[in-house]
Amino acid sequence: MMNITYNVRQAVYVNLTNRCPCACTFCLRSNGPGVHGSGSLWLDREPRLDEVIADLGKWDYRTYREVVFCGYGEPTERLDTMLAVAAHLKKQDPALRIRVNTNGLSDLINGRRTAPLFANAVDCVSISLNTDDPAEYLAVCRPRFGEAAYPAMLAFAREAAAVLPEVVMTVVGEPVTSLAKQARCKAVAESLGARLRVRPYEG
Repeated sequence: MMNITYNVRQAVYVNLTNRCPCACTFCLRSNGPGVHGSGSLWLDREPRLDEVIADLGKWDYRTYREVVFCGYGEPTERLDTMLAVAAHLKKQDPALRIRVNTNGLSDLINGRRTAPLFANAVDCVSISLNTDDPAEYLAVCRPRFGEAAYPAMLAFAREAAAVLPEVVMTVVGEPVTSLAKQARCKAVAESLGARLRVRPYEG
């Protein structure tokens, strides 16, 4: 049975795909099949829109803080499906908070500007910044788009901040990212209209 949706702490997570354009050196995918007792997040196949909506129906959202698009792949690899699910959830409950955890490469993945599409469907995007240095980003995140990836990620963050209530950019804490580098990343995030969150290293 596929783990299309799962819960961690006070959130329901939506797992749409195994696909990701990055191969980050610190990625949880290399440590095991799931996180926080979720069971395996590797999908046998990508679930259809109706399957995702049906699986979401098993949760009582009154007991959860938010719905998060985040699995073992990059959710914007299935942008249209993700937005359709978000629209369905918002129609059911306009007050339900919806967040997308992303590497910020949606524009390159989909071949168009995508941040404006998130408006009215998503409340927050959390973007993996990881570093303030484009060369280090290439070495650590290993995106298939090469040098185009880092500036595209920053551009997506800037456009998202213009249309969404909240944009967060994240780095992995020590020992992956030093305190000095965290401070520089904070300046990058704030220059784009976002805030920085330091997420714990789960080695």
